[in-house]
Amino acid sequence: MSKFTKDYIIKMEDIVREGDPILREKTKEVTIPPTKEDREELECMLQYLKNSQDPVLSEKYQLRAGVGLSANQIGLNKRMFAAYIKQEHGEPLEFMLINPKIISHSTAMTFIPESEGCLSIDRPIVGYVPRYRRITVRAYTINGEEVKIKLKDYEAIVFQHEIDHLNGILFFDHINGKNPFELPANVDISPLY
Repeated sequence: MSKFTKDYIIKMEDIVREGDPILREKTKEVTIPPTKEDREELECMLQYLKNSQDPVLSEKYQLRAGVGLSANQIGLNKRMFAAYIKQEHGEPLEFMLINPKIISHSTAMTFIPESEGCLSIDRPIVGYVPRYRRITVRAYTINGEEVKIKLKDYEAIVFQHEIDHLNGILFFDHINGKNPFELPANVDISPLY
């Protein structure tokens, strides 16, 4: 029985940190339709992201702000993640996805100029993380429905970061080891902003 029920509040001590072997494992596919336990774990993960972006709750529970959280980051070997992305205009984007897979991507790439961050990494890491500018993802919703989602720019970066987690890859694995600010050659790549 998982402790991550709908009433459980994920705190920083629940987040698995760099060095834990689960962060380097390829996670296991989740059976469809998802179980009640799977659904509650995903809801719990999404709630963490909402709490972490709420100034009052993040202070109360001492949470680091996050936009994405993968199951293995809370110690669960399951192919699923939650994302909560605020937008300049309109409602925040909410995702709770199971068995996500990138089925197509652009040749054009992008990167966040100040690098990426991760709730599982406590040290500052600098360098460019090349990502596809546009991706299409196939996944299942919390209700077990198959969906295809087209993403670009920041949202595409968030999804690539989380899908990497599910494959045992951390964002700094993409940074050039010899020169962290060197971008791949012969690629159409430009900064996100």
